[in-house]
This record gives sequence, structure tokens and C-alpha cells, in this order.
Amino acid sequence: MDIIYTIVANTEMEHKLNNMGLNTLLGKHWHHLPAHEVLDLFDAQLQPGLDVFEVRHRQERFGLNVLTPKKGKSALTRFLLQFNNPLVIILIIASLVTGILKDALDAAVIFGVVLINAIIGYFQEAHAEQAIAALAKTMTSEASVVRGGQMLRLPASELVPGDIVQLLGGMRVPADIRLVESRDLQVTEAALTGESLPVAKDASLLLPHDAVLAERRNMAYASTLVTYGAATGVVVATGDSTEVGRISQLISSAADLETPLTQKIGQFSKVILAAILALAGLTFLIGVLRGQPVVDTLMAAIALAVGAIPEGLPAALTITLAIGVSRMARRRAIIRHLPAVETLGSTTVICSDKTGTLTQNQMTVQEIFTLAGRYSVSGSGYQPDGDIQPIGPSAADNQALSETLTAGWLCNDSQLVEKEGRWVIQGDPTEGALLTAASKAGFSANQANYPPRLDAIPFDSQHQFMATLHADGRVYVKGAAEVLFERCTHVLNGNGQQVKLDLASFHQALEEMAGQGLRVLAFARGIRTGAEKISFEDIQGLTLLGLQGMMDPPRPEAVAAVKACQQAGMIVKMITGDHALTAAAIGRQIGLCGADGADCQVVLTGAELARLSDSELISQADRVNVFARVAPEQKLRLVEALQARGHIVAMTGDGVNDAPALKQANIGIAMGITGTDVSKEAADMVLTDDNFASLEAAIEEGRGVFDNLIKFIAWTLPTNLGEGLVLLAAILTGATLPILPIQILWINMVSAAVLGVTLSLEPKESDLMARKPRNPSAPILSGILIWRIVLVSLIILLGAFGLFEYELSQGASIEEARTVAVNVVIFVEIFYLFNVRSLSRSPFALGFFSNAWAVLGAGLMVLIQLVFTYAPFMNALFGSAPITFDLWLDVLGVGLAAFVLIEIEKWLRARWSGGQKMLT
Repeated sequence: MDIIYTIVANTEMEHKLNNMGLNTLLGKHWHHLPAHEVLDLFDAQLQPGLDVFEVRHRQERFGLNVLTPKKGKSALTRFLLQFNNPLVIILIIASLVTGILKDALDAAVIFGVVLINAIIGYFQEAHAEQAIAALAKTMTSEASVVRGGQMLRLPASELVPGDIVQLLGGMRVPADIRLVESRDLQVTEAALTGESLPVAKDASLLLPHDAVLAERRNMAYASTLVTYGAATGVVVATGDSTEVGRISQLISSAADLETPLTQKIGQFSKVILAAILALAGLTFLIGVLRGQPVVDTLMAAIALAVGAIPEGLPAALTITLAIGVSRMARRRAIIRHLPAVETLGSTTVICSDKTGTLTQNQMTVQEIFTLAGRYSVSGSGYQPDGDIQPIGPSAADNQALSETLTAGWLCNDSQLVEKEGRWVIQGDPTEGALLTAASKAGFSANQANYPPRLDAIPFDSQHQFMATLHADGRVYVKGAAEVLFERCTHVLNGNGQQVKLDLASFHQALEEMAGQGLRVLAFARGIRTGAEKISFEDIQGLTLLGLQGMMDPPRPEAVAAVKACQQAGMIVKMITGDHALTAAAIGRQIGLCGADGADCQVVLTGAELARLSDSELISQADRVNVFARVAPEQKLRLVEALQARGHIVAMTGDGVNDAPALKQANIGIAMGITGTDVSKEAADMVLTDDNFASLEAAIEEGRGVFDNLIKFIAWTLPTNLGEGLVLLAAILTGATLPILPIQILWINMVSAAVLGVTLSLEPKESDLMARKPRNPSAPILSGILIWRIVLVSLIILLGAFGLFEYELSQGASIEEARTVAVNVVIFVEIFYLFNVRSLSRSPFALGFFSNAWAVLGAGLMVLIQLVFTYAPFMNALFGSAPITFDLWLDVLGVGLAAFVLIEIEKWLRARWSGGQKMLT
């Protein structure tokens, strides 16, 4: 929007712009100019509008009124990028090495793993860049346009700057429009600004140049919806230059961030790759210096490299994440990008939109005040369930209360309709709240019970009230409290009597309700016996009935979910386009403000944010929990400020205005029911039930996924390191290789597939949500886990190499000794699998059979090793040989010793550290 619309080609018009000094302002300050000046600048008139030749010229200059789709990567490029990952590079190297060793079958298996990973990643990302297309769909509507003196219905895509457009109730605004004439116009801008109520528009207003988007009441913006009234305006922006187009550009410019998992796995893989190549090179160098045959030494170095490569890690990563996706889908959270599952587990800050996410997006009357007392209204949303109860010494039988509800029921143009078990509003949300409140008091939709309406004065932004005349002569009025106070001379008491007006108690109630963030309407009654019409002059000498205070209430489940997230160590912040008082009230109700509510005394507005430098914003973003009147680019800026503090940011939202921040966040979370297509396409995850509480379940699953990934890594790396140490020991001592390269591939691939995958199915530990979020800068493996990996690797080294040499000394053949060494590695893996099910607790404390898949996997692995040992075709393929029972006892002894040693180490560490968890 920072471009300048010099909309006419001739130099006279450009000179006019220069003389007015508006070249740097016109892109976004149309609300600051009088309507006649805007028309003059666009060389436009209400009649006859633009002619066909001028329209053609402007279309050539500005293009169609459509959003430019983002140029995406080709399908081939997206597929090839799946291989641009250190782990995948490691697997490709493993495949090449296996091919060099002339094992085409094993090479094909490893490359098959690479291919499967790439295909899964490709299809996961195939729809990731559809946000712009979804935005474009919001603009495929028609518009009523004045051209050549005629009113035409044309596709909105044909509009140009300077077109004269008519807006009526039910229409979608086709472009950004400066209103020229308006009558009772109301526009719903929730998807663009976050404002939950329709906004009254007035063409005659002249607003400050720094007015934020939500306060530009003389403008109507593309993709918003007209709910009431009519207006005529001039198009000032089309396509990419509209506010919604600017959001499209923000989405395009938002960086596609790596998740903590992909970052750490990438760094981890690079370290492993460097270590493997260095160790293999060192092995080859030592062997050559010792005078060993070059070919044999090269084969040993290659075998070491193959053994040290964790071939199963990428597959396990994909499987674990996919299982997490499946679990989360059952809990109503759909994952669009696999790594986003884990990101939830490391989230430190949740930035939530208010309207429709923390709140129900359904206005609800919460409090009623009359001269006879104050009343609370239970229930929420448009569901007519709940009741009206007195607060304090209030009259139970209150005629003023009944008349206040009657006024809200009859002075009303909306309807409540039940659709598929849900009550929805047809009309204005505020009127829907009044209908619902009256329904809770027993009012019904049977119009025969009420006097028919004869005439009405619709709501007018200038007079700020609505009035209806009924057949019994009564006039019911609703509107802004201060306006109605001036038109009243009496007030109705609890007995239904009119008494002299005393506004002291009403002013006090009004201030208290407004302080709670409630939108307050006043209700009054007049008598016009025999009249069939009413006018503004008739709305005098009224009897004040009462006040109704309403708001878009929090979701009850959101309150519990916010508390659970806070107990899990996360900070929850609310970012909304709504008013500061309303935002603060909602913040207090959902628990964002601390026990005493003091934190919500500081609410930052969009205007205040705009004045902050980047460094000031970074500080304030960390300190403040409630942000109000925030524009779309400011939401994006807030997310970036929190990320600059090192936070892992999750952003929830459902509107068009949330999409850029959803994409910029480490994980964007959209609402499935009320969410726009734009927000869903920009998000990494969609909550299918729009339930903020589902976010807590998703975070728990995310933590469980990372927990299981760490367990898999802690389980698989000792095997790779142990195999490397065994081969290195053979090179250093000049001994025969205890394990052949083909046998190493067998161990790595089969054990990962049969044993490792069972850790992906490990149930979540009970204290998972009691832990603080992981430090985003912490390495993927803690010092304790590194020590555990080294310990198990040393056990494998001593067991496999030691038994290999021992069996040879006892007269066993080389094949038998190698079979013993292979089985030692496998059985240490089997026993260690049960150690690693919890990194700090005993498997007996967990319940040895609580993960039945681990037990089944261990049993299957034993059967497979029996085939490996005794089947002739396996003997021929892998160089194994049958072994006697006493050799099996030696193998089992090493495996059992490893299990006992690790459990003793856990017990000692728990005593020394007070049982501190190893993942925290």
C-alpha cells in the first residue's frame, strides 16, 4: 500500500498530486482526505462514472482486480529438495558404499528408505503454498458499478481505481473503497481486523492520518461483508494493492522456518557425518601405517563407516512423526507438515487470536441492570440455555427486567435459527445476543404473542439508536446509553411504575459494565397511541427501562486449556484487533493476567506498537500478555519479536488477518470450523473442532513425539558407535574383523525395523505435561545421554570383540565367532530397548508389558536371529553359522549384564540428582 496511485496518465493530474504534497501518503491515507478530494484525484464522478475507454486504460495500467499468485517451485524441484538433508545424504552415502561392496540388494533397500522419505515429504508439502490461491477466491464476487451513466453488475475482477461502486446489505466488498455516501452502513471486518462486531461506517467522517485499520470508519475493505445499510464509494485500491492484497504479500514474504527438530537433526547429522568420515579415514591410515594390506584396510574402513551410519534414523523419524500425526488426528488436530508435531513439544509462547479462538465469536448478554436491581445471565453463545439470576438485593419479580427484555426482543431485526443442532444468528450479532437473553427468560418465537410492528426507525450512526412502533401504541427504543439517557424523563421501577428519572445508579452501572469490557445498550419505552408512523422527533420523553451488557465470551474449555499450558511452562499471549477494554476483560477471564489481574492493567494497542522501535518491541512483547487493536503486519512483527528473544512461537487464529503471522510462527494453528481458507493454508496444523483445549492435547502429543525420538536416538547410536569401536579395535590390534560389512548392514536395518519402531509406539510418560518446555538452544542429546550412549557402546565393544576373540581361542570357526559377535550386538539391543523405554525410570515401574509392541518386537527379533543363525540360506548369504547352546548362554549373559548395569546407573543417578528427569 505504500505505492502512489497517480491514476491518470496526463501530467496535469500528476502535477495536482505533487502540489498537494501527497505522493508519500495516498497509498494508505485515503481515510484522511475528504471524499470530494478523493473523487477529484481519481478524476471520477458519482454520475456518470468512468467510461469504457478510461476503464480499459486503467486496466492496462493497474491490471485486473485479482491477487497475483505466488510463483511456486515446480513439482520436480520440490521433490529434489527432499534429498537436500544431511540425514538423507548419509543414507545415500550408505547406499553407495553398499553398492561398492557389491551388495546390490542392500543398496536397493537403503535407497528405498531414502525414496520413501522423499515421497512422504513431497506429498506433505504439496499443498503448503496454497494460501495465495485461497485469498484470491475471496475476491471472486460481483460488484454493482456505475459506468457510462448506468448501474451494471460486473465481476469484481474488472474493477479499476476510480470506479463508483454501490454497496448493499449481504454484499462482499469487492475492493478497497473510500465511502462517498452512506446510510446506516455496517460492515463485518472480523476476518480482516479481528473486531467481533459489525462496524458502523460513515462517509462524512474525516479521520486522522494515523488511524489504525479497525478505526477507519469512512473506508470499506476488500473481502469484508456488508451486514446492513447501503453506501456508494470510489474504488481506491484493487488486487495486490488492497489491504487483503497486502496481507497476501506478507504471507509470501514470511519466512518458512525450520522447526527445532529439523534444525537439531540437521546439526546432529552433520556432526555424525564428519565424525564417521574422520574415523573411517583414521582407521584406514592406522591400518596402512601398520603394514596391513591396503585392500583389506580399505574394506575395514568402509565397514566402519557403514556400521557407524544410523541408517534407521530418518525412517524412525518419519515413522515417529507419522504416528504422532495419527494420534493427534484422533484428538481433533490435523497436521499439515510432519515436523510440526514435534514443534508443539518445544513451544515456549502461544500467541492466540481472540475472536473465535479464545472466545466463541457469539455475542452474549452477561449482565442486565434495572432500577430494581442487577442480574447475571448464565449460558454462552446463541444457545438459549441458561437463566437470569439476581445479583445481591435485587427484586425477583421485576417488571422493569421483563420490559427491558421485551424491548430487546421486539426492537430487533434479526432471527435465531437452529441448524443441525446449533443455533445461529441471521442478522446482527448484537441483536442475536438480545434474542438469546430474552429466550432464557421464556420468550418464544411465536409472533402471535406480541403486538405486530407498524413502523421502525433503523439504527443510524448519527443518532445511535433504533426504534419500533407496535400496534398497541408502544414504542421500544434501544441504543447507546448516553444518547437514550438524554431522551428519557422517567424510569420504570420493579413494580412497573414510572418514577422520576435519577441517572446516578445507571451511570455507575454503565461505568462498571464498561470496565468489565462489556458492550452496553440502553432500552427505553414510549407511548404513541393511535400512531401508524414514527419519526426522530417522536423519540422524546421516554421511560428508561434498563441496560444490557454483552460480550463475546471466552470458551469455557479455553480457560482450562490456558491454565494447563501455563502449568506446562508456556506463556500464553492474546493478540486481537478488538478494543483494549474488551481485550483486557477477556484476558482476565481466561487467566492471562495473573492471580490479581494486575498484568492486564498493561494492554498494548496497535497505535502504541507502531511507535515502538524494534528493540523496544522485543522487550515489550516479552513483558505484555494482551495486545489490542493490532493490524495484520503488527501480528507478524510481534511473532518476529518473540522469536528474536529465542522463543519457539505457536500462533493460533482463524481470520485472514492471522495468516501472515501463522506462516511466520514456528507452528501456525488454524481453526477448522470458523477458520478461513487462507488461515488453514498458511497454518501447519488445523484444529478440526475449533477447540482451544485441543491445543493442549496437541502439545502433549508433540512432547510425546520428541520424547520417543530421543529414546530412539539414545537406543540406536550405541549400536552404531559400538560396531565402529569393534572394527576400530580389530584394526588397532591387527585382528580379523569380528563383524563383516554385510552383517553390520543386517544388524542396523533389521534391528531398527523390528525393535526401534516399537519406541515410536511408546505410551506417554505420566509427568510429560509437568515438565517445562525444552530449551530451544539445548543440543539434541544432553551430557547424560551422551554418557549413556558411550557406556552401552563400551559394553558392546567388550562383549562382541571379547567373545569373538574368546570363541576363536576355544576352537570355534571364524563364522561361528562372527555369529556370536553379531548376536551379542542384537541381544544387547534387545535388553537395552527396555532400559530406554524411560530414560530415568525402571521398566518395572512403567509396567514391563505397558508397551506390548516392545515385547512382541523383542520376541520377533529373537526368532529372526535364530533364522539368521541356523537357516542354511542365511548362512550362505551373511556368512553366519550355527552355534551351540553354551555359546547362546554367553550371548545372553552379555545382554543381561548390559540391562543390569544401565538400571544400576539409573538408580545411582536418581539418588544423586533427586530423580531429575533427563529430558528436562
